[in-house]
Amino acid sequence: MAELRRRLGRMFEDAPSPSISRESTPDPDHGDEVKLISKAKLEKLEEITKTKGSKKRYTLWFFLGGLLGLFIALYLAQQQEVIKLEGLLDVNLDSLMDIIPAGIVKDVKDLSKAERDAVNYDSFSVGLYLQAQGVKAHHPVIMIPGVISTGLESWSTTEEARGYFRKRLWGSWSMMRALVLDQAQWKKHIMLDKKTGLDPPGVKLRAAQGFDAADFFITGYWIWNKILENLATIGYDPTNAFTAAYDWRLTYMNLEVRDQYFTRLKSYIEVAKKTSGKKSVLISHSMGGQVLFYFMKWAEHNDYGGGGPNWVEDNIDSWINVSGCMLGAVKDIPAVLSGEMKDTAQLNAFAVYGLEKFLSKEDRAEIFRAMPGLSSMLPKGGEAVWGNATWAPDDLYANNFTYGPFISFKPPQNTTLTPHKNLTMTESLDYLLDTSEDWYSDMIRSSFSHGVAHTTAEVEANEDKPTTWLNPLEARLPLAPSLKIYCFYGFGKPTERAYFYKETNRITHPLKNRRTNISIDTSFITGPPPFGTPEVDHGVIFGEGDGTVNLLSTGYMCSKGWRNITRYNPGGVKITTYEMPHEPDRFSPRGGPNTGDHVDILGRSSLNDLILRVAGGKGPDIQDNYQSRIWEVAERVKIYNDEP
Repeated sequence: MAELRRRLGRMFEDAPSPSISRESTPDPDHGDEVKLISKAKLEKLEEITKTKGSKKRYTLWFFLGGLLGLFIALYLAQQQEVIKLEGLLDVNLDSLMDIIPAGIVKDVKDLSKAERDAVNYDSFSVGLYLQAQGVKAHHPVIMIPGVISTGLESWSTTEEARGYFRKRLWGSWSMMRALVLDQAQWKKHIMLDKKTGLDPPGVKLRAAQGFDAADFFITGYWIWNKILENLATIGYDPTNAFTAAYDWRLTYMNLEVRDQYFTRLKSYIEVAKKTSGKKSVLISHSMGGQVLFYFMKWAEHNDYGGGGPNWVEDNIDSWINVSGCMLGAVKDIPAVLSGEMKDTAQLNAFAVYGLEKFLSKEDRAEIFRAMPGLSSMLPKGGEAVWGNATWAPDDLYANNFTYGPFISFKPPQNTTLTPHKNLTMTESLDYLLDTSEDWYSDMIRSSFSHGVAHTTAEVEANEDKPTTWLNPLEARLPLAPSLKIYCFYGFGKPTERAYFYKETNRITHPLKNRRTNISIDTSFITGPPPFGTPEVDHGVIFGEGDGTVNLLSTGYMCSKGWRNITRYNPGGVKITTYEMPHEPDRFSPRGGPNTGDHVDILGRSSLNDLILRVAGGKGPDIQDNYQSRIWEVAERVKIYNDEP
């Protein structure tokens, strides 16, 4: 399989790519986006795609579909012990290349080359532009990745695990190979011990370290790579930039118990201050925002980090919060409840059959639950933030539609069964914890909190409760008046907001036995939504966000919570919010330089520009940039400044 990938890659890259010209350079004073795709190349790509006859296109997709079907068939055959997939790894592919029709090869080459010309914008252009403007490395930079950003590699030395020693079982092609060819060993490594939340016996999986831990997820799929390239252009290198990778499967307290993660992060920041004489800029992405918020509470507490009440003020200049899921992500609930999400619900029947045979939803739910760090992103704020049975703050539509019922059930076909009550966000969380296995519900209840502190007294009391330290609605920011927080996030991409579910068995309580008696009702489908109703696709109801995290989560604390609710920011930390609309390029699989997607935004030109300005000491010049309706939504959230 690896050989097939290499040969196909070389085949599609025979012709050299011409250099990319720019239509304009970034103008930070006017907020212009970097346009790095030439009109001529876009027109060329359109011409190529249009001039190919429909017959050729269908032949191409038919051939590729057949090839995919072949591999699926081979996998299923292996399940019946007819053939072994391992044998494919040594296959000579010359004959396969010879039998591919020449016309199909030419079509693929043309499409691949034209797309590559259109989307491979100059990764260093932002840094070069700012370098010419006199921006250079100033503050030490420390990056805290998100969930998928950090690779996990095996350090197990048992006989059955030695073949994976120092190979990544998350975030590489080794993961794909292990998942397909050695699923039992992969599951054994990726799942934590259900009682302790730490390593199972005989297993040792650790976060990869250094820039390699987060620059690419798998070969060719960049994560932090473009940010690293631009930082290097203005003078950053391993002496003044670090990546604080972590094992995102662990609860935050276990991150310290097993890996001493927060102790090491605190040391990195203190050493950076000692060697450079300057306070650090911390850049977090997604779940990394929660990790960093927790870390600041941990670092100052006398019983934990021991830094004292002035540690953040003395050591951290700025926090760049990129796509931070500060109030969680709603897609976390169906993932741990029934092993489902948009990506599984939208599969066709054949793909669902194959997925269920390969990794059932019960298996997926078990894996997600056995990585309790993922459950730190369960939504926070309850009905005050996410709505009740008749209302939600982000409601937009007419016809009495509301996002408040988070899980909705339609009346069952079998009239002997009574319809299940629709569930709000609070009720959905309670249902998850009440019906899941004791080891999971106990771990979540003892590690995380999802409520709201409505008074200053409650917030101050939570200073000694680590379970509240990742919830900004229950814990305050440090008393650090010179700290600056920059919230940079995308919006304008349909994002999971609520779900239609159906019951598959009302007689037993299968969740206690690791079976799932409810699942997303994929029969609910709309085309283009009629006026006054949201988009519903295969049982998933979409709202506003960046495709992964909802606008309420990325934007509420930055627009109102930390600005206007005094008890959450008593030290007067300055908050700057810069929203970036999702404006993807038509032919770019990653969205191009103007994407607002949750992960792909890390390659966005304007985001790189903003990050470099903060790191270079020019952050105070950045002004707020609101373009979504977050202010309207935030004003409707039922959390107020002075509550009895």
